[in-house]
Parts: sequence; C-alpha cells; structure tokens
Amino acid sequence: MPTPARSDHRNGGATTMPGSPGPRRSFRHRFRRPTVGTAVALAYLAVCAALLVWALVVTATDTSDESMAGVIPLLATAPASFVLLLLPGGTAMVIVAVTAGALVNAAIINWCARALSRGSGR
Repeated sequence: MPTPARSDHRNGGATTMPGSPGPRRSFRHRFRRPTVGTAVALAYLAVCAALLVWALVVTATDTSDESMAGVIPLLATAPASFVLLLLPGGTAMVIVAVTAGALVNAAIINWCARALSRGSGR
C-alpha cells in the first residue's frame, strides 16, 4: 500500500510525497529568496534603485552634457556592473548593467548575512 501524502509545516503546508525532493517552487520564489531574503539586501537594492533614478534625472536635466552622475550607480554596483557595461547600447545598457550588478551584489550580501546569522554554533 502506498504511503499517503502529508502536509508539513516546514514547507509552508505544501503536500509532498514521502521520498520526493520537496515542493516545487515558482521561479519568482526561487529568484527572490537569494536576492532579497534579508533586510540588508533589500536596503541595498533600494539604495541602488534610488541612485539609478537620481542619476537618470540629473543626466536628463543637465544641458551641458558634462554630467558624471551615471558613475555613482555603477560604482555602487561594482564589480558586476562593469562586466555588462562593456557591451554596446548606451543608456539602456547602463540601466541593465546597474540592475544586474545590484541583483548579483544583493545575492552576495544575502548569502553573507545568512552565513553570519548562522553563527559558529554548528
């Protein structure tokens, strides 16, 4: 007789079969957890978004074409943003580079925060 499915409080009440690897999670859940799982990573993403919006506004309103405001978000999301910045594309590529750099760095911040919160009591 097969073992019945059971609900487990550890996996959010999802029903799993014994011996199965666990509940299937959506892409959004699997993507969101590594990048914005902690408050520190979420705060970093908010700061990067604010810097990007600020740089775009300053650059759009500057009439002298000498604005260096776009450098600030790139430095805040370095080194991952520098890799994508090498691709051609102008303003759109800068936005993609800053966004991708911020997500990569947020995932690293989240990983570090989780590792430090576990402590040495293994």
